[in-house]
Amino acid sequence: MSGTIPSQFAQTPGRLAAAEIIATLRGAGHVAYLAGGCVRDELLGRVPQDYDVATDATPPVLTKLFRKTSEVGASFGVVLVKLHGVVTEVATFRADGVYSDKRRPDEVRFSTPQDDAARRDFTVNALFLDPADTSAGPHGRVIDFVGGLDDLAKRVLRAVGDPDARLAEDHLRALRAVRLSAKLGFAIDAATRAAITRHARELAGVSRERIGDEVRAMMAHGSRAGAIQELTDLGLDAPALNEPHADVSPMLLSRLGPGASFGACLAAWAIDRGLEVGTTDALLLISRWRGALCLSNDEKSTLSNIIQTIQVIERRWGELGVAARKRLASSGAFGDALDLVSVRNSELAGGVQEDVEALRRTASGLSPSPLVTGDDLISLGLTPGPSFKVLLERLYDAQLEDRIGSREGGLELARELAGFGGV
Repeated sequence: MSGTIPSQFAQTPGRLAAAEIIATLRGAGHVAYLAGGCVRDELLGRVPQDYDVATDATPPVLTKLFRKTSEVGASFGVVLVKLHGVVTEVATFRADGVYSDKRRPDEVRFSTPQDDAARRDFTVNALFLDPADTSAGPHGRVIDFVGGLDDLAKRVLRAVGDPDARLAEDHLRALRAVRLSAKLGFAIDAATRAAITRHARELAGVSRERIGDEVRAMMAHGSRAGAIQELTDLGLDAPALNEPHADVSPMLLSRLGPGASFGACLAAWAIDRGLEVGTTDALLLISRWRGALCLSNDEKSTLSNIIQTIQVIERRWGELGVAARKRLASSGAFGDALDLVSVRNSELAGGVQEDVEALRRTASGLSPSPLVTGDDLISLGLTPGPSFKVLLERLYDAQLEDRIGSREGGLELARELAGFGGV
């Protein structure tokens, strides 16, 4: 690993802002470097999502040097600096105390770059870059206290120092190791793997919200199947999901496209783990996973709708009438469900897709705006009530089935249904 940074990164807004912050700190007599993941990504030829700066300047100094700051983590030496519309995290070099809550250190001591590197999780995340020192190249000099450059070259993810100590500080680092190794295409080194396995059960003590966030991040990347396979191999699936370990491969998950939604990924993972679609187990699993991954109401509803829609497509599609098929095909869960069905039964999915396209070509189309509204029913002298919704649904079904094609036709049918007590 040469340490040479691709030239295209030097002109990105994030890097320019970070470089200016570093220059300001240097001008005030402080040490300051680019730090962490942004250095790692640049060395790998990846465009960093954001840039972090590490410095010996303390938060009070930072708030004096920069006009727009936010002390979101000042007790841990972290200040956000806004410059030219870009927000950069600037942190003071520190050494961490004991992590009694297995999440954050009880206390921190502002310290040296060496100590700051030693407290980080993985060696490839513990690199610094001095953009002002062009002796090693036009884009700066890489500073490595922990062997991170060698691990980058070998494509190995290794804990800084004692892996048991790093995991004991924050058990979520086990999931981070899985996600990062899959995302970068790195192997987790043997000692770190062994420590993760030893500490796997302790992941259950991490907050469900943090575990859910890590799983979301895994599923959002195209390497998701590799991450879930590693998660399973390391025995982390059980504590992550609060379920028994399932030694299965994510076959369905691996065949989803890179842009698959979180709900589709969860549904695929559940099916890979043995979920029988259309059984009461599905409802129980959704409830369990909501708690285990701290799913929002929308995420829970989406997962439930996808699984239910898979069941309808696979078992009842041919029994549905035209209106019911159009309604289902227009639902938010249909696309994700059909993607999963296509992996499970491509012939069935192909037939359903052809049917949907035929429905789309009908006179009314697949999901037209209603010809008759509640206001129209009121204009006919009908009183709003429980029967309103039933009548409107029957009118919309008639529209979807092309039994009515105009507002006038809809109003005539409404009078007929209401007048004959058909509501």
